[in-house]
Amino acid sequence: MRIPELTEEIELPDNVEVKVEGRTVTIKGPKGELKRTFNFPGMEIKMEKDLLTIMFKNATKKEKTMLGTAYSHINNMITGLTEGHEYRLKICSGHFPMNVSMSGDTFIIKNFLGEKVPRTLKIKQGAKVKIEGNEVTVESNNIEIAGQVAADIEQLTRITNRDIRIFQDGIYIIKKSGKEMQ
Repeated sequence: MRIPELTEEIELPDNVEVKVEGRTVTIKGPKGELKRTFNFPGMEIKMEKDLLTIMFKNATKKEKTMLGTAYSHINNMITGLTEGHEYRLKICSGHFPMNVSMSGDTFIIKNFLGEKVPRTLKIKQGAKVKIEGNEVTVESNNIEIAGQVAADIEQLTRITNRDIRIFQDGIYIIKKSGKEMQ
């Protein structure tokens, strides 16, 4: 079944400026600028005063999901440019005292499970990583960069060939952008 006209409207805050060129949306806010191109066939994006409208004509279920995806991406961009996105990770070391540090744009973990060679990760551009005690904070105005850096840090301490019920050392995500973890 087709829907004759499917639209979604996004109200913009006062401190956000949006520019639409075809299917490319550029958003400027107090924390910077983000740009994204939506290559969804049949989608129209219009800007009228403080209202951004995403529209599909003669839409099916597939177009409805694409509309929801575009809506979520634009909302995440606006949230990132006004408030920012933050992920928190907790350092857990039970067997060996782990040493976590930053050197420039490189995240370094020394003495993880008694390993002699340190584990390193190059941080993506656009993300800020802070280490405070046993917590690591990843901040960015782009939710995808912040989430990927947090996931990369968590995967850096992945344990193989050991019983994970006993060896629970590692760095784990405890708070995602906008929601607490269980």
